[in-house]
Amino acid sequence: MVSTLSHIREIERVAMGGASGRDMPVVQSWLRCVNDYRLDPAQAQEAYIVPETTLREHREQAEELIRIGRSGLETLFNQVAEQKYVLLLSDARGVTVEFMGDPTFDNQLRKAGLYLGSEWSENRAGTCAVGACIVSGKPVVIHQDDHFDTSHIGLTCTAAPIYDTLGDLTAVLDISQLRSPTAKASQQLALHLVAATARRIELANLISRTRNDWVLRLSRLPDFLDVDPDAALSLDGTGRVTGITHGGFNALARAMNLTAFTARDLVGERIDRFFEIEIDDLPRYMRGGADRERVLRARDGSAFFASSIAPVVQPRGPAAARPRLPGALSSLSFGDPRMEAMLARVSRLAGLDIPILIHGETGTGKEVLARAIHESRERPGPFVAVNCAAIPEHLIESELFGYAPGAFTGAAPRGKTGLIEAAAGGTLFLDEIGDMPLSLQSRLLRVLSEGEVQPVGALKTRPVRLKLISASHRDLGRLVAEGRFREDLYYRLNAATFTLPPLRERLDFDALADRILARIAAEIGRSPRLSPGARMALRAHPWPGNLRELHNALKVAAALSEGEMIDPDALPEQIVRPGARPGFRPTLAPIPPATPLGGTDAIGEGDLLRELAACGGNVSALARRLGVNRSTVHRWLKRGGVRAR
Repeated sequence: MVSTLSHIREIERVAMGGASGRDMPVVQSWLRCVNDYRLDPAQAQEAYIVPETTLREHREQAEELIRIGRSGLETLFNQVAEQKYVLLLSDARGVTVEFMGDPTFDNQLRKAGLYLGSEWSENRAGTCAVGACIVSGKPVVIHQDDHFDTSHIGLTCTAAPIYDTLGDLTAVLDISQLRSPTAKASQQLALHLVAATARRIELANLISRTRNDWVLRLSRLPDFLDVDPDAALSLDGTGRVTGITHGGFNALARAMNLTAFTARDLVGERIDRFFEIEIDDLPRYMRGGADRERVLRARDGSAFFASSIAPVVQPRGPAAARPRLPGALSSLSFGDPRMEAMLARVSRLAGLDIPILIHGETGTGKEVLARAIHESRERPGPFVAVNCAAIPEHLIESELFGYAPGAFTGAAPRGKTGLIEAAAGGTLFLDEIGDMPLSLQSRLLRVLSEGEVQPVGALKTRPVRLKLISASHRDLGRLVAEGRFREDLYYRLNAATFTLPPLRERLDFDALADRILARIAAEIGRSPRLSPGARMALRAHPWPGNLRELHNALKVAAALSEGEMIDPDALPEQIVRPGARPGFRPTLAPIPPATPLGGTDAIGEGDLLRELAACGGNVSALARRLGVNRSTVHRWLKRGGVRAR
């Protein structure tokens, strides 16, 4: 074992950019400890045990996972106990919520932090297996002087992540020894055992949490298909993915080249998009059939052995999945549960003269929804759309309210009917109402409260009855708090408020893209189709411009594609190469390929944006992918002017 002084000097040398023979996960963790957490390798820290009340809270939150994984944890501990290992199950914050060890060594284990309630987050304990695993999301061995803190360099620790059914890291399984053989290679068997147990706990968790869904297990070889499959997915009665094991996603991603997807991206997708199977085919893959009869083909031509488990209770079926909607509203969603729940509520209000306020990012289809509401009315009448942000402030009053003859210099001799009055008997849609000047907000309030409009320069009011729909991408509640929007008008407008989900969160993305492409095909007189690669590139894009941006991208791709198939090369540059999008000014210097990403304060913006897109805009997932913590990623994104969720 190396001396404490030489260990400290090695960390300092690595922090200054020096070479190291350590494994890359160790180097990346050391650099995070120095650069991100500002830890000092010369300042040894005692192991930290959280207070009893805090431990109780952590254990209560992890209670279900502990219960589900109990059998696997005990089996693993029995396999390694004779080699003086202890077993730790930590939650996603690094707190040990379950512990198994030899009670004879309680005092030594507690002092070393190998005990119930110990916190092994990387920013507190430095480089350690649990902490490094939480950040990287991958199995890791931290052996003896791989540890950052000198008080831990006698330990050897092996850890593997446990993910929930949506692909988020929920716990870390670790086995550790107070003393171990010198060679790090001695821990390879331990790494295999821990990773395999984590995989089984994920499968047990998936089966436990999806009692009313089918479970489909997949493996490259038939031998362990029913007990330790490569992949497992849960499916509802409509054939949509409701959950997936992390190991299962990795196996699918490698086999089917799903490089643009994350595990969460698969949730909500139809299984027949990836495999040649329908929901009604699942019974024939249940245990008992011959292996050759349980072969399942993927859409890319690869083959898996498959095994299905029937739901404990009746699965959710198509009949309950989709409410009946008027034609104009039903065309706005293609299976997205959030959209269809919202549209069901909208349909009940469409025929009533209740003001509706629509929230949503730019390009999410606020005016399209407003028109669909209007067309769903029994006697729709005229539809008048006004963009409050597009009309110059000095004209908006006369445009909205109209004016009497001779009301001002240059006025038309016969006066002019305003847009509000033009919408009488129909629908007035005020888009970007948050940009309406304060001086006009009181006059609009009068229209809503009194049902009458007074043109500029007129002495008399005129009655007007209409349905008002307004929309904004801005937070009107915040504008009210800032004194930039009338509170009384705000409460008049939002009698019913609906929020359109951004495109990146919609589960019916493929169907939307296909519908838009079909409309474009009718315009250009041919029928272009998206290749699998182009479709994946589209799904990886964060879509700040939402449906409007998607329409433009598909129109460009259809024009540039040769033949009927749209390949990735035909897509706009900002989609296939996010760092090249217009208006983005590179401010960070790219790093050499040999430099560990976690150990630098700079990364090329093009690379960073590609990685962010591949993670679906999720900063936590990107941090794990790059081997850094969230604060580092946020710092890089902030410098590049990038906003991420």
